[in-house]
Amino acid sequence: MTTNPPDVSTAAGILRLGNAFCDAKALLTAVELDLFTQLAQAPGGKATADEVKELLSLHGRGLSDFLDLLVALEVLERADGGAYRNSSGTARHLVRGGDAYIGGFLLRSSRNLYPAWGRLEEALRTGKQQSGSDFEEVTKNQAILRQFVGSMDAFTNVLGAELVKAFDWSGFTSVLDVGGARGNLCSQIVRAQPHLAGHVFDLPAMAPLAAELATELGLTGKVEFHGGSFFDDPLPQAEVVVLGHVLHDWDPSQRSYLVHKAFDAVLPGGALLVYDRMLDDEPEHAENLVISLDMLLVTDGGSEYPAAEITGYAEHAGFTGIEVTPLSDYDTLIVARKAG
Repeated sequence: MTTNPPDVSTAAGILRLGNAFCDAKALLTAVELDLFTQLAQAPGGKATADEVKELLSLHGRGLSDFLDLLVALEVLERADGGAYRNSSGTARHLVRGGDAYIGGFLLRSSRNLYPAWGRLEEALRTGKQQSGSDFEEVTKNQAILRQFVGSMDAFTNVLGAELVKAFDWSGFTSVLDVGGARGNLCSQIVRAQPHLAGHVFDLPAMAPLAAELATELGLTGKVEFHGGSFFDDPLPQAEVVVLGHVLHDWDPSQRSYLVHKAFDAVLPGGALLVYDRMLDDEPEHAENLVISLDMLLVTDGGSEYPAAEITGYAEHAGFTGIEVTPLSDYDTLIVARKAG
């Protein structure tokens, strides 16, 4: 899948592309206002501009234009009587509480990525991240930590079902998600494959959030959280080890280290699963290039990478039978086997 940008052979197309940030900020603002959830909860799932004004405690100036722009962007629809309602996509993905909710990532985009992209020139000149925080800093602030976890949940809400389908779990009894945040992905796998014992490894500050999720999903005792640093502490062992949206946070030498460390964590006869927005085959794949630039802006050395980089590390570590396949719309999945 590739992006179709505006026709940049015309002045109008160039101007449209240059102002695309306006569309993005309109959507991000709607998510910040929780507009889509409020509309879903309104009588009949719809509300007029005046009703939206009262629901969200807004001034009113510009509100009709704002709502009409969201209609033009197809995230809202017009209903009878001059009212607005959610489109099918936003009803599924941007109403809080839904299984497919991805608003957590858009909140992170609004609060962290959007300001950082405003400093892209500085990042390109210096090679330094522009978000002003690292993982250790994030874990010190519960509000920011929950925001980060919400963004990770948004990704795994989309990818969890795809990963369950993409791999044959029947011959295994345990799975470990390394850097698995509060365990949302691991929980999805275990719920779909209840014969598996789930394990999550992440920084100790995630432990209360992991316990909270396990209780919420009725998985206490089925998904075990292990706290530590994957650079400093040994990884628990499991038959299947997952590194999903983790390696892109680090530089190539660190990625190599983590793949080799994962080899030691995979039990004989098991497998390593790596997925990320890899850059192979589609150099014009704008979505993955944007994510790679996100890594420039928010990490000290991270980037997206070609699948060949990881397969090279995996072969050097001792994995065999390596397979590379698409996962969902934009991700690539690498499966590397460890001999029994």
